[in-house]
Amino acid sequence: APYAVGVKGPDGTTKTTGHLKAGGYNGFFNSLRAQPGGWAGLIQTRSDGTVLRALAPGHGIASGALPAGVMNDYIDRVWAKYANSSLTVTPFANQPAVKYVGRVSGNVMNFTNTSGAVVTSFQKPDADSIFGCYKLLDAPNDQVRGPISRTLCAGFNRSTLLSNPNQPDAGSADFYKDSVTNHYSRKIHEQMVDGKAYGFAFDDVGAHESLVHDGDPRQAFLTLDPFN
Repeated sequence: APYAVGVKGPDGTTKTTGHLKAGGYNGFFNSLRAQPGGWAGLIQTRSDGTVLRALAPGHGIASGALPAGVMNDYIDRVWAKYANSSLTVTPFANQPAVKYVGRVSGNVMNFTNTSGAVVTSFQKPDADSIFGCYKLLDAPNDQVRGPISRTLCAGFNRSTLLSNPNQPDAGSADFYKDSVTNHYSRKIHEQMVDGKAYGFAFDDVGAHESLVHDGDPRQAFLTLDPFN
């Protein structure tokens, strides 16, 4: 549903995010419908052809609307690359000294801390794990596995793990450039006025999510935009 959120601070200043570009609602569905690889299957319509919704990719896989192997090619390339090189994850922007290094061994990517000790490991994920940032990419609310997992999840969804061995990316210029990517999320971001949206579970990695915040709010609101 096209809606925006906002918050008013004590000085009367209002911050808002989530507005679609003009024509963005239909633009998203038209773009998704034209995307090869089964992505159009996410669109659900009424018997008269009226568009009802587009399923999120994880729900699409669960219902058979999107091929379960839609991310396999990219996953295989990532696994091959980091079997011979290192992936560095710096999960906290305010703690640049906290780094973890990932290397693939067989079907597992092991992450070590700066002392060289293995702190967590991930089985080679599938598309459902990537789109939902769960299952094989589970992210518990801790200070090690969860932060690494959400960074990996963002890199897979945005397809930046091959182009940048230092994650997360500082900016969005290289997001979704690979032909194998989360096209659902890509197309949502393309239709947003400020480019920000929750296209997947950890789209807040790097602050690319549609979020407004004030430490001392006076008013919060939600604005529905036209379905056109």
